[in-house]
Amino acid sequence: MSTLRVTAEVLTVHEHPNADALELAQVGLYRAVVAKGAYRTGEAAVYIPEQSVLPAELIEELGLTGRLAGSGADRVKAVRLRGELSQGIVCRPKALDGVDLARAVVEGTDFAERLGITKWVPPIPPTMSGDVESAPDLLPWVDIENIQRYPDIFTPGEPVVLTEKLHGSACLLTYVADEERVYVSSKGFGAKSLALKEEARNLYWRAVRGHGVAEAAARVAERLGARRVGIFGEVFGAGVQDLTYGADGRRESLGYAAFDVSAEIDGQVRWLDAAEVLQGELPLVPRLFEGPFDIERVLEVASGRETVSGRGLHLREGVVIRPAVERYSAVTGGRAIAKAVSPAYLTRKGGTEYE
Repeated sequence: MSTLRVTAEVLTVHEHPNADALELAQVGLYRAVVAKGAYRTGEAAVYIPEQSVLPAELIEELGLTGRLAGSGADRVKAVRLRGELSQGIVCRPKALDGVDLARAVVEGTDFAERLGITKWVPPIPPTMSGDVESAPDLLPWVDIENIQRYPDIFTPGEPVVLTEKLHGSACLLTYVADEERVYVSSKGFGAKSLALKEEARNLYWRAVRGHGVAEAAARVAERLGARRVGIFGEVFGAGVQDLTYGADGRRESLGYAAFDVSAEIDGQVRWLDAAEVLQGELPLVPRLFEGPFDIERVLEVASGRETVSGRGLHLREGVVIRPAVERYSAVTGGRAIAKAVSPAYLTRKGGTEYE
């Protein structure tokens, strides 16, 4: 899930092809449906991204009572309005009257706290939860930003790799070589340096034991001379999320696919190519494209049918974009990594969104 930032942005306004009273305000590569004439190209306004939870007063002010997602009708979600995908909300809240939004654009001011907007936290089903313990040695995963919000993470023509983004639940495993200790966690618990105690019914431990992830991590640590190895994978199947990729969710067929590896070598944590490091020892997320970065190509590959099952059973969630050679990004302030999500996935009916 991306980080939450509610910022002022310079807009580019487009005609709505199917509605005379509506227009499309563009932020990055996102477009949000707005009332015609409310904004002009070059003007600044506040952009509230998807997965934001809004306070009741702001919902009422924006005329969105009863129109947002979630049990409280307070969560921003992508929708189609008169045939056009609308992602996020463009507005000028009364609480920011008198604020120089053009200056806020330059300064990158985050208005989330001031507006009472919080980040939506997906619910945690019992099979994904459990007793936890402190795990300071756990190697954490990172939030991945959407390329449509931050299109400058990569430069046109830069060699990149696109892997399929799976709709499951992220499983974090860290192997500490000098202690021969294994920590297993979810993305949410991992962000708090907490690990799940081993329990036979726990989803992540079932996947780790069923696919031999800890043993693979120990072998990687030995080959690399690493003190710690982190293997990050997606657990999927029936009972995990609404997209199952043909896995029925039983212990022997619970889906697992590794998507990243990190290792502490000589005191420095490095991100490594999962396919190269794991040497076929674990299932991997499918690689869909390797070549020069082109945003149109990325968005094209993000849509379509899933390739995990080999049968195209349902739609694809999207893709994760990485540089061919791991590098730092000034845009993210960390790894150069991003995601692109399929519009069909965002607007599907009856979808689940657990951690």
